[in-house]
Amino acid sequence: MRNKFAKTIFEEIKKNNKIFVVAADISPSGDMAKYQKYAKNFINVGVAEQSMISMCAGLAMSGMKPFAYTIATFAVFRPFEMIRDDICYQNLPVTIIGMGSGTTYANLGGTHTATEDIAVLRSLPNMQILSPCDPEELEECIRYCARKSKFPTYIRIGKTGESTFTKKIKKKWLFGKIRQIKNGNKTCILTHGPIMNLAIEASKKIKKKISIYSCHTLKPFDNVGLKKIFNKYERIVVLEDHSIIGGLSDIVKNKAYDFKYKKKITTFSLKDQFIHEFSSQTNLQNKHGINLKKILDEI
Repeated sequence: MRNKFAKTIFEEIKKNNKIFVVAADISPSGDMAKYQKYAKNFINVGVAEQSMISMCAGLAMSGMKPFAYTIATFAVFRPFEMIRDDICYQNLPVTIIGMGSGTTYANLGGTHTATEDIAVLRSLPNMQILSPCDPEELEECIRYCARKSKFPTYIRIGKTGESTFTKKIKKKWLFGKIRQIKNGNKTCILTHGPIMNLAIEASKKIKKKISIYSCHTLKPFDNVGLKKIFNKYERIVVLEDHSIIGGLSDIVKNKAYDFKYKKKITTFSLKDQFIHEFSSQTNLQNKHGINLKKILDEI
């Protein structure tokens, strides 16, 4: 995903030199040489995430289109005051890219796992939140933010090597709209982000046809689309690489109450606890009850 971000953002910079990437001690791509022509549009502030956010706010107030970019935990938690006061309070069109979302950096321990970023940022007025499921959806998110968005936006992405699921999907990506990835009968999986791969794998392992939806826009949420899903399916499974608190699971359950959905909802989310071990992403998700076997048992 990070290479797709680099490719897409620099394609946008070619068309609009008001777009800037402000990074904190990280490069948006392993291969920066081909982007040297646009070096003035790339600023690396070093280990200074608060400065990264405040600088983006200043650029936006000057008519620029800034993208803040670093590892998700450091993009959200360390500079939270600046996100709240400098960007959201002023309602500025700054896009924050959080790389390594959820348990992506499980091998680096709890300081690098962004398991509550959606919950934290959903609480901020004016903030939009996007969680693309693959590099193709990420490209759509970047182009939307570069060309259309007028509000603060957080884009939650993986790292490298993510599979592509949506390249041949007929239903187009639209901001604020739940997107159907696979069509099935009485059961559906609602998910977001790279953990989509587990949903796709589950659909291949089971005999009955299940529907899969990418809930790529988590704020503002597609309540109309969700109501249609409630009306259509007898069983709903929510799958996400985020805390059980404040993410898609919370959104779906709250709306199920509002819309009086009485049928079964099962959630696969991370437990409400800190991460103390250094592990692979698969092992860490297993400890939180997120794995293919348990998903198959539910559907």
